[in-house]
Order: sequence, then structure tokens, then C-alpha cells
Amino acid sequence: MNKRYLMKAVACIWLMTMLSITGCGQKAATEGNTETQTQTEEERVDTGFVVTNPDSYDSADTAVLVDINEIDKTVTLLNLDLCRRYTLSMDGTTRFGDKYGKAISLDQLQEGDIVDVTFLKTQKHLTSMQLAQAAWQYDNVERYELNAVRHEVSIGGETYKLSEDTQYFSQGHSIEEIDLNPSDILTFHGIDSTVLSVIVEKGHGYLRLVNDENFVGGWLEIGQTQIVRITEDMLVTVPEGSYQVDISRSGGGGTKYVVINRNEETTLDIGDLEIAEAKYGMVLFSMSPADAELYIDGSQVDPSQPVSLEYGIHQIIAKADGYKSLTQYLRVGQESAGVDVQLDKVDSDSEESTENSSSAGSSSTGTASGSTSATTDTTTTYYRVHIDAPENVEVYLDGNYVGISPCSFKKTSGSHVITLRKSGYETRSYTVQVDDEQKDVSYSFVDLTVSSQTSK
Repeated sequence: MNKRYLMKAVACIWLMTMLSITGCGQKAATEGNTETQTQTEEERVDTGFVVTNPDSYDSADTAVLVDINEIDKTVTLLNLDLCRRYTLSMDGTTRFGDKYGKAISLDQLQEGDIVDVTFLKTQKHLTSMQLAQAAWQYDNVERYELNAVRHEVSIGGETYKLSEDTQYFSQGHSIEEIDLNPSDILTFHGIDSTVLSVIVEKGHGYLRLVNDENFVGGWLEIGQTQIVRITEDMLVTVPEGSYQVDISRSGGGGTKYVVINRNEETTLDIGDLEIAEAKYGMVLFSMSPADAELYIDGSQVDPSQPVSLEYGIHQIIAKADGYKSLTQYLRVGQESAGVDVQLDKVDSDSEESTENSSSAGSSSTGTASGSTSATTDTTTTYYRVHIDAPENVEVYLDGNYVGISPCSFKKTSGSHVITLRKSGYETRSYTVQVDDEQKDVSYSFVDLTVSSQTSK
């Protein structure tokens, strides 16, 4: 009997021991799991980093693309509503597209484009950028009229506004409206009736003649459209490109070829050209209307009689009441020639004096070439335009030498090109709109920058 109780006691002790061990194991496991969970939670620290994907964005905008920095992998944009700039980063997840959503590369976008963008504002990360669907674009425009006073530009018969926030670009760099030259070929971007950006597709350089003493007073033809009278120390603004240049005076001269690079000065030596013995041709003009006044090289002549003109190029201006004035150029190269000059009547909504670049009619013994400008400005006798800064630089007005700054010249209302030059520095030109108010005008421009060729 005692033996039976002893075995039961041993069994109970063994059972209690096993339960105790099992409980300790479960507690240890629970404590271990709790410790691991606590450790994992401690490792999950919020770093603020968000993994981006092609659909990650919280903001959208239509803006002007101001800068592309491929080294820093950023783009700078101009918001159209607030007119503020902001910069976004881009990476391999950023998508680029044309205005129809078709995928393109970043290289196919440029400063001045109007774009629709999506981005993560908190991360300043660009999600997508494509050409704006609401924007219009005029590419490589040669014929336009910029009016700096009215802040307007006329393109193809349509007039668009230029705002204070319109952006201007040349070779990927921001410039000012005043840096544009009437000879520049431009691309315009805008929305509705406002121009938002202007890109210089083809800029301008400068042409200087050397050893030109024998040809002062003669004529310089650059390509097919630009004709200027040769003056002392002239510096002509020319669209960049390759040109045939014809130099003539008193029937002499010759042909040269030049390459004009953007913002660079090119010199052309014409000292080897010969001056021929003066020859003259008789030119008979047929005027319509018959009472029109005729001026040749600034002097009035009687068009009812044959006019003796020296071989070469001559400027003719015809005027009549109720008709548009005509300014063009005539080349005399034969003993006799006949030229028809016909004026157009003034429309009720147009000005009397307009530019006409068409050629005048001529017989087989004479030729006429197109004009590049019309004489419509009014010159005052007292009021002057002053160039105050930068100092000690050469100043040219429409290609003609004025003097060393500070200097001044007679005030002539209208659009003019002021060119600043100094040896060792980059030549700069500015297009200014001179008013017709009875007072002096002063201009101060930024200092010229050292030429890159000089700094090397």
C-alpha cells in the first residue's frame, strides 16, 4: 500500500516538473518575441524619404522652362500665375513628352518652351514634363515688328502682348528684350494673346571694313537684303551666316566673302580693290503720279529731265501728297536707263510714309535693288540722346561711328541700334525706341565683358 502511494507521489512530482519547464519555455519564447518586436519597431525610424515612381505627384503646373542643368539634374521653371521661379530635381523615373503625350528625351526640350509639369512639392521632385497643350508657337520668324513702347509684337498680321515677365533666350542663356536686333530670327511661344518667351534662333554679329578710305561715300551690299552707305569707321550689324559682299564706288570696287558669327566682330580688308575712273549714265524716270517729288542721295531732282548719275548704287526717295512714300536703291551700270516709279495711295487706316523693299522697274540698261529701310523718323535740331555708361567705349548709331562714351548725338525718334565696342571686350548692341518728346534722353548700359579669346 505504501509502495502504491510512493509511486503516485513520484508521478505527481514528475508531472509538476514538466509543466514548470513548459511554462518557462513559453514565457521565454513570449519574452523573446516581444524583445524582437520592440527591436524592429525601434529600427523603423521615419527618415522622410519617399520612394518615387512614374505616377508619384501631388502638384501640377503650366510654366516656362527657364533652365536645364544636366549636371545637377535639375530644371528651373517660371510659374505663370505668380511669376516666380522654382527648381525641381529629376531622375530616371522622370518622364518627358511632346504636346501630344508622345515620349521624347530631355534633349528635345529647350529653354523657353512652355511645359505642363507634375511634381512632388514636398520632395521638389519632377515627375513628368511635356510641351503644354494650350501653348502656341511660331518658329524661325524673320518678319516681325517689335514695339517696345506699346509692349507688342506683330507676327503674320496678328498682334500679341509682351509682358514684364516675358522671357528672352539666346544660346540657352537669359537675355533682355533690349538685346534683340531687328535682323535676328526668332521663335515665339505664348498662350492666348500673350507672348511668354522669345528664343533667338539666328542672332547677329558685326562687320568692320579696313583700308576702306577710297570707298567712303560708296555702297556696301551684304547678301541680298542689306545695303548701307560706307562711312568712316563704320561697324555694321549683320545677321550671322555666310555672305557675298559687294563694295562699289564710282564704278569701281569688287566682291568679297565673309562669315559672320554670333556676337563676334569680323574685319574685311578691301584695300586691294581698285577705284575705276568715274563713269556716268543717264537715267530717265517715269513717275506715277506725275507730280511726285524725287530725291536722289538726299538731293531733289527734276524727274521730267534725264538725270546724270555716277556708276554705282544710289538711294531714291519719291513723295506725293495722298500717296505712300517710297524709298529704294538704284544701281547704275550702263550709259542709259529707264526707271518706272509708282507710288501707292494712302489707305484711310495707314500711315503716309511706309517702307517699300520692292525693286523699281528698269530697262535692260539699268537695274534697281531692294531697300532695307524707310526714312520715316523725325530729327530734332536741339534735343539729344546721351550715352553715359559704360565709359571709354566706342559708340555706333545704326552702324555709324558717334564717338567715345560718354557722348551724345542728335535725337531721332524711332527704332535705332546702339552698338558699344572696345578692344579686348565683347561687342554689344542694343535696340532702343527713341520717343518724339521734346527733351533729351539718356541711356546707361552694363559694362562690356572681357572677350573669351582675350581671357584665354
